[in-house]
Amino acid sequence: MHTFWLMISIQVALCSCHYMYGPDRSWNIRSKGELKSKDFWFHDAQRTVYEKTSTIPNQYLAKNIILFLGDGMSVPTVTAARIYDGQKKGIVGERNRLEFEKFNYVGLSKTYCADKQVSDSAATASAYLSGIKANYLTIGVSADVKVNDCEAAKSPSNRLSSIATWAMRGRKSAGLVTTTRVTHASPAGVYAHTSNRDFESDFDVKDQGHDPSKCPDIAQQLLSDEGQRLKVVMGGGTRKFLPNTEKDVYGNVGERLDGRNLINEWQRSKHGNAQVVFNRTNLLSINPYNTDYLLGLFNASHLAYKLDDSIDTPTLEEMTETAIKVLSANPGGFFLFVEGGRIDHAHHETKAKKAMEETVQFSNAVKKARELTNPWETLIVVTADHGHTMTINGYPDINNDITGLSSDLSDLDYLPYATLSYANGPEMNRFYELETSNNTVKRVDLRNLNIGDKDARYPHGVPYSEETHGGGDVAVYANGPWSHLFSGVYEQNTIPHLMGFASCIGPGITYCDLRPKAAYVP
Repeated sequence: MHTFWLMISIQVALCSCHYMYGPDRSWNIRSKGELKSKDFWFHDAQRTVYEKTSTIPNQYLAKNIILFLGDGMSVPTVTAARIYDGQKKGIVGERNRLEFEKFNYVGLSKTYCADKQVSDSAATASAYLSGIKANYLTIGVSADVKVNDCEAAKSPSNRLSSIATWAMRGRKSAGLVTTTRVTHASPAGVYAHTSNRDFESDFDVKDQGHDPSKCPDIAQQLLSDEGQRLKVVMGGGTRKFLPNTEKDVYGNVGERLDGRNLINEWQRSKHGNAQVVFNRTNLLSINPYNTDYLLGLFNASHLAYKLDDSIDTPTLEEMTETAIKVLSANPGGFFLFVEGGRIDHAHHETKAKKAMEETVQFSNAVKKARELTNPWETLIVVTADHGHTMTINGYPDINNDITGLSSDLSDLDYLPYATLSYANGPEMNRFYELETSNNTVKRVDLRNLNIGDKDARYPHGVPYSEETHGGGDVAVYANGPWSHLFSGVYEQNTIPHLMGFASCIGPGITYCDLRPKAAYVP
């Protein structure tokens, strides 16, 4: 065995320093010419062999758990964002790595829900947070609850507890951070139980034709049961918390019909130093180490896309940093849910460049979390709830602009095409035109559509009011204690059970059940 490791070490030492120890250990090359060298590829593969064989599984107790959720972050989204990020840095994009791609362990999660081949962000939240697959459009309730069945959703036997609740029962702190409304489907999975994801406020319940007194809205659930125990809640959505007679600090009118100001109620209900912030300036001015509870609501609805960013909107990285610092005050550890939610929204609009930028921002937040935590005691899991229909297609040259037109042309109509395209989406007619001379439909010349602009819609095949989700498996990346358990292909609802095992929380088997007990010494 020692001879094997000696041979590996000698091989590494003999490898070219340029390839082995260049920027980011040979990953980030700036010249496409280097990719033509057989020596480059040999040494690159040998480096990977060395890294894989020298990785020792971490079997320590996970004091902290951070679950990063890239909403709609399909595998093609990760690939395209990797290239996009690298090209922004001035390197060969294909050789770039997003932060979570540096993790040693990767698996695949099957995303279908209890009643749909292709799921939504509500049912998937129940799976990856509560460990039980549920019905489309429902959150935090079992598959015995059908959409809009409010009575069934209130039954204790149908309610699911999330891993945030498992953590709090284990005397850990818990919190959530998102770029969407904090009442939106994914973050709501941390604390809410509802038969319809759209019941975000009492106005929404009534607008859907139901009785708010019988269907508790998601916003008010943040002030009850599991929601009220969360130490950190940050995202958007002031209008879901304010009555329709009041405005937020930016002049946006609330929508609640019950007259309640849930923001004030939240602050009054807390013991200790409870901070409420509404912009980046407020957020960066607080002392996170002297903050017991933190509520940050940075827009009336979702936060702005990064490419449309207002100057006083915090980044996902900044929110993540503050959340970790607040939650770290608990010596027992914490659970934190972080969602890059607007990746999904950009895909629905077929605005691929915005989806790529949101994924890069998401990667930056993962990097910050790694910098602030100890990998021997913090398990970081990065995944997606579902995919999208975007694909990377054709035969573009290496390092061709990933958000632009392919360097290749169609061999039938000899027109350029976008490297990124969707299976379906809105405004399909802008990509096709009628040829009146022979009554046929032909593609428009994409060079006239400004493909690559941040607001450009990308081509698609089937007309749809908005692009749909995709049903493919999504990747799960893990780093830290017991991260090796996240390899392979498994059901999405396995994810919280694996995290619970590593941290000794939750109703299932845990590491603490298996580790040897200390011998009794009289």
